[in-house]
Amino acid sequence: MQFKKQEKNKAITFSYDDGVTQDIHLVEMMNRYGLKGTFNLNSELLGLRGILMRGGQKISHYKLHPEDVRAVYAGHEVAVHTLTHPNLTDLTQAEIIRQVENDRKNLSELAGYEVIGMAYPCGGVNNDDRVAEIIKNHTGVTYARTITDTHSFAPQDNLYRFNPSVYHIMDFDRLMELGRQFVELKTEEPAVLYVWGHSYEMDYAPDGWAKLDEFFRLVSGRDDIFYGTNREVLL
Repeated sequence: MQFKKQEKNKAITFSYDDGVTQDIHLVEMMNRYGLKGTFNLNSELLGLRGILMRGGQKISHYKLHPEDVRAVYAGHEVAVHTLTHPNLTDLTQAEIIRQVENDRKNLSELAGYEVIGMAYPCGGVNNDDRVAEIIKNHTGVTYARTITDTHSFAPQDNLYRFNPSVYHIMDFDRLMELGRQFVELKTEEPAVLYVWGHSYEMDYAPDGWAKLDEFFRLVSGRDDIFYGTNREVLL
């Protein structure tokens, strides 16, 4: 793992999906605390305006415009989330390749560097061994994140079905518990705290942005932790 080159055994990384305008505030917060994240975008949905209903509230689900991608995510990582957000387990091999590889190429052009990471779209069962093998063998993606939380810091061998540690603000008590465990952890082996979610969720979670700020304060500024993008930490 690359963070070992930093002579640190612990690393924290973040992953956020959908490329919504709330990412602008999230990136500003992360920059303030010296944290790094990966942002997984659907290139054919960029610029669209949507509304989600969550907990009886209308939540903005406006996507960033393509021309803003490079500036908004500067210093972080842009990664694949497929062209249009389908469940890949329902698709043919040819359509899986098109959804993933064309998104990767589109985003590489927008970001100004070769995009190589990915997060699987959709909830529920959104990945399997068949899909992972297709992505591994027929696209330029080198890692892909699931939505299956491990509540663990252990490194994983299968980077094409990489499981995160914890779902951010929607499981806040567990997030803070794992954060405290991680900052107190003494280890000679690699350990990764991988947090994922969607920035629009902070708009409807009670005190969502304040809670995330509390977590950022807890885990940031530690001399024994490497703060990197998914790419920097996993590869």
